[in-house]
Amino acid sequence: MLQFPTDILIAGQWRRGAGEPVDTVDPATGRVLATVHSATAGEVDEAVRAAAEAVADPAWRDLPAHDRARLLHRIGELTEQAADELSALQTADTGKTLTETMALALSAAGTFRYMAAVLETAEETVTPSRGPYVTVSTHEPIGVVGAINPWNSPVASDAQKIAPALAAGNAVILKPAAWTPLVSLALGRIVSRALDEFRLPAALLSVLPGSGRVVGDALVRHPLVGRIGFTGGTETGRSIAGIAARKLIPASLELGGKSPTIVRADADTEQALAGVLFGIFSSSGQSCIAGSRLFVAREIYDAFVGELVERVRTLRVGPGTDPATQVGPLVHHRHRDSVAAYVDLARSEGGRVLCGGSAPRGAPYDEGAYYLPTVIDGLPNTSRTCQEEIFGPVLVALPYDDEDDLVRQANDSVYGLACGIWTRDLRAAGALARRIEAGTVWINTYKQFSASTPFSGWKDSGLGTEKGRDAIRAYQRQKSLYWGISDHPLPWAN
Repeated sequence: MLQFPTDILIAGQWRRGAGEPVDTVDPATGRVLATVHSATAGEVDEAVRAAAEAVADPAWRDLPAHDRARLLHRIGELTEQAADELSALQTADTGKTLTETMALALSAAGTFRYMAAVLETAEETVTPSRGPYVTVSTHEPIGVVGAINPWNSPVASDAQKIAPALAAGNAVILKPAAWTPLVSLALGRIVSRALDEFRLPAALLSVLPGSGRVVGDALVRHPLVGRIGFTGGTETGRSIAGIAARKLIPASLELGGKSPTIVRADADTEQALAGVLFGIFSSSGQSCIAGSRLFVAREIYDAFVGELVERVRTLRVGPGTDPATQVGPLVHHRHRDSVAAYVDLARSEGGRVLCGGSAPRGAPYDEGAYYLPTVIDGLPNTSRTCQEEIFGPVLVALPYDDEDDLVRQANDSVYGLACGIWTRDLRAAGALARRIEAGTVWINTYKQFSASTPFSGWKDSGLGTEKGRDAIRAYQRQKSLYWGISDHPLPWAN
């Protein structure tokens, strides 16, 4: 039987948090799964100070890079072994389908393995000499880093911050979302087990659920925290960036999106239809990279959108535990209400709801946080519905007349996270991709990720990058070393 963790990890100790209790709810049924007591600001301070001691412990400080890589390989191995449990926990906590949560758990395992491989092959640089000395550019840990993650894809997001941070030689304080702490706590047990096996300081990882107002704020402001990695809303990201700037510490911010999906007149229709459906309705639209603005060439607009609507109506909505489900519940009833309010806004702005536009009725939907996949058209790109992130299964369709019109509309957004292009003309796709203001552009595919490929947001979608070979360096400080090789190292010494 699946066990739901309730203790939190504070400075290497598993215990009940001293903060307010938060019920974690199965969004498919409304049933309370567990009650997790949040951390307090005092417990954040305890965890950070213990982490600073752990970083300074010779057992960790002097551990060779290839041995840190062995630790990461072991965490990846244990994560893969626990993939069934991690998948089930995340489905129970977030409502995602088991197919998706299994992929996320295996992705987390792969991230630890990839960062281990990068660490094994990382090199320092002997820079060209400009005098009678040898110069080396080297990198050292920052110390204690804070990782703050949202509720939509916890285990994969956690690994994307924990793995490079540990690889770089740091200690990590992880704050998962208050609504979905269970899988992050389970991953914390895996990391703790590996640290114990390698006889390394237990306080190298703490997992502190709670609100951003209490736990997140205390973590970001703590004087011993030297870097912040944040994934979440843009306004919170701005606040964190302001605090980091005042502290003069680095911060990486993966923020919101309102990503365009583009269907050119020469697109493979079947491929484009499948890609558009997956791009917005997988994860029930609860994805920062969701393709939520659909731009279709005007000459095929009516036919394409008409067929798309027919297919949306056939999507299977249900609990994530049902293998037939394609669109699961939203993460929480309050979030479902927020999505519904945006659809009401679309109606008030003059939009036409072509399908969906309400919560499904009857068993098994009445107690869950479900919302039907929704397609809306008839709105200008300047409308709030087209400009603001809804973070749900809501697609807005818009026609375009020519490529200049398309680029103008696609880029007319404060966000610049991702884009999808569907076309048979790969030369045109490449040229169009270069004109789109986004950190990631998919061509004839969507929502594909690689641990080896950097991920970044432009404009209000973020700051800095995650993934890729440089991810470890982002959690380190550069240092230059000079070795004098002259008998008279200083000019005036002669």
